[in-house]
Amino acid sequence: MDTLDDSMRIDRRTALKWVLAASAALQLPAGVALARDAAKTITGYGKDPNLLKIHQLGELWPLTLNQHQRATATVLSDAIIPADDESPAASKVGVVDFIDEWISAPYPNNQQDKPVVVQGLAWLDQEAQRRFKNNFSALTEKERVAICDDISAAKPAAQFEQAATFFVRYRALTAGGYYTTPVGMKDLRYVGNVALTKFDGPPPELMKKLGLA
Repeated sequence: MDTLDDSMRIDRRTALKWVLAASAALQLPAGVALARDAAKTITGYGKDPNLLKIHQLGELWPLTLNQHQRATATVLSDAIIPADDESPAASKVGVVDFIDEWISAPYPNNQQDKPVVVQGLAWLDQEAQRRFKNNFSALTEKERVAICDDISAAKPAAQFEQAATFFVRYRALTAGGYYTTPVGMKDLRYVGNVALTKFDGPPPELMKKLGLA
């Protein structure tokens, strides 16, 4: 039975803000052809959502991942960005919530990713059962790595090509989500948007070059 720690979940308002903030970075090409199954019957929220409101599950659009899929996504996200001495693993900052919100949004780019992610998570379980007689989330680290190595290879074997398509995009979503959080930006040593404690003006050499000194 899959069990998840509810403390790993983030509120929906935060997830929506996160999706909007990460959208530009995640429009990068995945490097391989993605499935194209854009939803035609779901409309979006029109204008930007009211991010001052606490949105409940089912509002705006329903989420996609069930508990079992979330367990698989959690293990895979943490295999891609594990914890280290300075930063937590991807799931600990809510990356699974971000991915769920991302693939659930009823817009073309997001809907292209939905079948890739859903089918890819299912494939992981199928492959785990085939090799090790267990679900992916229940495998040992060594067993998970064996599968991930096959689908993350620069030139995957023919039987892993579709799974490799999934892995490339899932890795991009995981990284795009993680590194747009405060924790991820700190891990990158990003110091933008921080007020300077002291500013003495531009360097004299620059002012002279511009004819302003």
